[in-house]
Amino acid sequence: MLKVVRSWYEDHFSNPQVAILTISLVIGFSIVIFLGNLLMPFFAALVLAYLLDGIITFLQRFKVPRNFGVVTVFIFFMGFIGLFVFTVVPVATRQLTQLARELPTMVLSLQSVLLSLPEKYPEFISPQQVRSLIETTIAEFGNISQHIVSLSLASVTGAIAFLVYLVLVPLMIFFMLKDKNNLIVWFTRFLPYERSLLNGVWEDVNSKIASYIRGKATEIFIVWVVTFVTFKFLGLNFTMLLSLLVGFSVLVPYVGATVVTFPIAFIAYFQWGIGDQFFYIMIAYAIIQFLDGNILVPLLFSEMVNIHPIAIIVAILVFGGVWGFWGIFFSIPLATLVQAIIRAWPDRKVLLRESSHIIHN
Repeated sequence: MLKVVRSWYEDHFSNPQVAILTISLVIGFSIVIFLGNLLMPFFAALVLAYLLDGIITFLQRFKVPRNFGVVTVFIFFMGFIGLFVFTVVPVATRQLTQLARELPTMVLSLQSVLLSLPEKYPEFISPQQVRSLIETTIAEFGNISQHIVSLSLASVTGAIAFLVYLVLVPLMIFFMLKDKNNLIVWFTRFLPYERSLLNGVWEDVNSKIASYIRGKATEIFIVWVVTFVTFKFLGLNFTMLLSLLVGFSVLVPYVGATVVTFPIAFIAYFQWGIGDQFFYIMIAYAIIQFLDGNILVPLLFSEMVNIHPIAIIVAILVFGGVWGFWGIFFSIPLATLVQAIIRAWPDRKVLLRESSHIIHN
């Protein structure tokens, strides 16, 4: 047994480059796992700086000085954030509060509908099953209402945290963009001089991560705007709140769109009942999801490595469980990182052939 373990270790970890890569990964993941909550403003700033740096790089192709591009892009970014915070957020918050007030009425209406099911379809459903379903539904809606109330009670703490993010994150973004090259030089001083394997993995993943962040931000914005305009045109209540849910649902491939379908159908049903308008909303939502999955995603993520849906779902479960929102957001890039590491990991037989070739030459 020990011989098998030793042979496996020599096959995969005998190369010093592998040791450097392994140590770097362990240190990086340890920092994120144990200090993730403390460094969350830093990670948020890093993601946003990554997003904006692509725009600055694009401007530099047209001979725009980097410092001028940094200032210009940063001003437009802060303007967009201010517009979002002072126009979109208040409307969504107001609609969320209104929805919480209307939930008891909706639950009572749903209860009456469920109670009528045994009379209409006695061969498929019994009164006991309906009562059990009603109790479960009321309990779930009660949990949702309590969660909304708890969010309201924690508004002071949330406001303080929001102010911290509002001040610290923009400052870090600006200096990350302005001093990007100096920060990279400073950081690489702490890395080993011989790090070819680490560099190879980073070069393979870097462009894909950058493309993913910018593509995902673009996808969220487009899906949100298109959904808002569509729902507004069709007259659906809670348009801003639901469109934001649809926009952010693209963060979780396959699962997000399915989960958001339920609140849309729920609100559309209590607004119009089962009728033409209800089906218009559901058909419009299905078309948006179809266009997103079959046109928008291939256009935005053409550079991403093809990953099997099962691998994506497993990555969402694992990284989302460890890092929450950011783990879900980066589930595909992290899966790509794992794939790149596996692909770049040197095999002992290859190393022996290379060493033999060098000796013979």
